[in-house]
Amino acid sequence: MNKINSLFTTRGNKKFLSLYFCAGSPTLEGTGDVIKTMQRRGIDFIEVGIPFSDPLADGPVIQTAATKALKNGMTLNTLFSQLKAIKDEVHIPLILMGYLNPILHYGIDRFCQSCADAGVSGMIIPDLPFDDYLNIVKPAADKYDLRVIMLITPETSDERIHFIDQHTDGFIYMVSSAAITGTQKSFDEQKQAYFRRIDAMNLRNPRMIGFGISNAQTLKAAQAGAAGAIIGSKFVTLLDEANGNADLALDRLFEALSK
Repeated sequence: MNKINSLFTTRGNKKFLSLYFCAGSPTLEGTGDVIKTMQRRGIDFIEVGIPFSDPLADGPVIQTAATKALKNGMTLNTLFSQLKAIKDEVHIPLILMGYLNPILHYGIDRFCQSCADAGVSGMIIPDLPFDDYLNIVKPAADKYDLRVIMLITPETSDERIHFIDQHTDGFIYMVSSAAITGTQKSFDEQKQAYFRRIDAMNLRNPRMIGFGISNAQTLKAAQAGAAGAIIGSKFVTLLDEANGNADLALDRLFEALSK
């Protein structure tokens, strides 16, 4: 069974915590150590960012990390080599998150095969049109038992959400707002009403909430409204401040999430 499906199938009442970081930032060679440290510290699954020069959905923190990773020399070939080197040590799901352009240049089928060879369980491609997902990406992903995770926002219609739910597997990524990535101090009533609305739809797929989670208040609200929370910008900032020391960054993250 795909690791993503296995994780959610066996979760019971557990609320998950997933972290995002950009491969190759702050150091080119740190990817494997960051992943292994997160696994050791109890993170449930990891989103590994593929750096891209024009990350439209990302705020300044992740844009800066991507720029640094590219300057460090991170490429898809390098990333897959790094992931393959730790494949036998990593038992939690890894999800690659990146934009369509570099994946198309690499080749869809080749990309999916490389994911499978490197122990990756799925992918998130924020700018992937749904028709292209159904006709081009999904067949290749299914061939290698990979999950393609789709995003929804507060502006996504109920009809569209049901359609996504019917044609995807793994989980649905609920973006907390239509804005770019970044931290928030709290989720207002409008966002929490959105969480409740989606929860009441009784979707087939579990849901994870991301964008803006950085403290106890936003974490609690996200976990109350879904299967768990995804944290990106906050951890990327802490990892950079810790010069790539994932243990130190996680210490500071867990402290921030307790306040």
